[in-house]
Amino acid sequence: MANYIASRRKFIAGVGAGALATRFGVRPARAAKKTLKILQWVHFVPAYDTWFNNQYIKEWGEKNETEVIVDNIHTAGIPSRATAEVSAQRGHDLFLFNWPPPAYEQQVVDLSDVYQECERRQGKPIDLAIKSTYNPKTKKYFAFSPSFTPDPVNWREDLFAQAGLPQGPTTWDEVRNIGRKIKQQSGIPVGIGLSQEEDTSMAMRTIMYSWGAHEQDESGNPVLNSKQTLDAVKFVKSLFEETMTADVFTWDTSSNNRSMLTGKCSLAVNAISITREAENKGMTEISRKIQLARALKGPVRAIGLEHVMSCYVVWKFAENIDSAKQFLIDYTMDFKQAFLASQFYNFPCFPRTVPDLKTIIAHDDRAHPPNKYKVLDDVLTWATNVGYPGYANAAIDEIFSTWALNLMFAKAASGALSPEDALKEADAACKQIFAKWKERKLI
Repeated sequence: MANYIASRRKFIAGVGAGALATRFGVRPARAAKKTLKILQWVHFVPAYDTWFNNQYIKEWGEKNETEVIVDNIHTAGIPSRATAEVSAQRGHDLFLFNWPPPAYEQQVVDLSDVYQECERRQGKPIDLAIKSTYNPKTKKYFAFSPSFTPDPVNWREDLFAQAGLPQGPTTWDEVRNIGRKIKQQSGIPVGIGLSQEEDTSMAMRTIMYSWGAHEQDESGNPVLNSKQTLDAVKFVKSLFEETMTADVFTWDTSSNNRSMLTGKCSLAVNAISITREAENKGMTEISRKIQLARALKGPVRAIGLEHVMSCYVVWKFAENIDSAKQFLIDYTMDFKQAFLASQFYNFPCFPRTVPDLKTIIAHDDRAHPPNKYKVLDDVLTWATNVGYPGYANAAIDEIFSTWALNLMFAKAASGALSPEDALKEADAACKQIFAKWKERKLI
């Protein structure tokens, strides 16, 4: 969908068509009667792709007499690939986005029957899944979400202890004050992106929402222009000036991982891919120093985003719609395997599929200390969707994909615009986007 991609094209061009990483074909013992083509990202925890591509689809394909083909691409290449498939009206049967894709609603089939069958077998899904895949205006499930990824705070225990906060941060004010002290003491900055990429999008919304600022209200009306938003922008400007360095303006989705693992930042907002990489690569020294914290409290609330919202769509032009739906149901019913293979990166949207999740994450032999991931056991009390308190609608999708909020915070932090002018510019863009999608009757 051109409007979804146009603003990303320049950014994605740097990734290149070479992002296509692997292609797997599964050939059952008997001649396959059907083919199921799946596109999804190159997972940040490689063990997941090993399990999914080499074990799970093989077993499912043999059971269902289906040749399953998986194409893995890097996350930054997903939007351009989606646009290409819609333009050609051909491609994969199942297509995985790492964020809600409501702007594609008119190109996908309704997946309400998949939700209904999963609910019949395993109970209700979490509200986060519904808010990310359902359009209350059209009554359509434009996607299906079997899982989400928590977005905790990664922080350096040694550096925070030296600065007088050994238990780690619980508020954004502590990040600013202790982060400033750490930078003064050691020269090591806070590592939160201010660029045109997904990690920045999530971190900036986390701050906004904790300040009581939002892109929209519960009914889907634009409300960005508020005192709360302006205060959040001013906070980020101060946070940058006092605790950060200018390289964050050019970061990509893996920059905070690299910065944290090489000891070049004191704090980052990211999934557990950082700590898992340290563990899996035997980086014991830094692994012991990085700890996790729940969403931080701002003036209004403590709240965080999901880091990845796994949203599968089935294109209307898919050649095997029935098998695509059946795969989603079976995968969701088997989700404990996915949870374990992802090393706790993928959390279930149907909690009963992993009933012992809290027990599992309370002790992990790879972690330093073994209870490092226990902090995630109450994630559903603080994780929310893009577009909170409303649904992730098409306007929210376009605001996300055009980096409108990222640019607002970056321009104010860098001094390119005053906080007031940065907000004014972003508000005008957001109102125009909302008006367009309201006219199209999708919100």
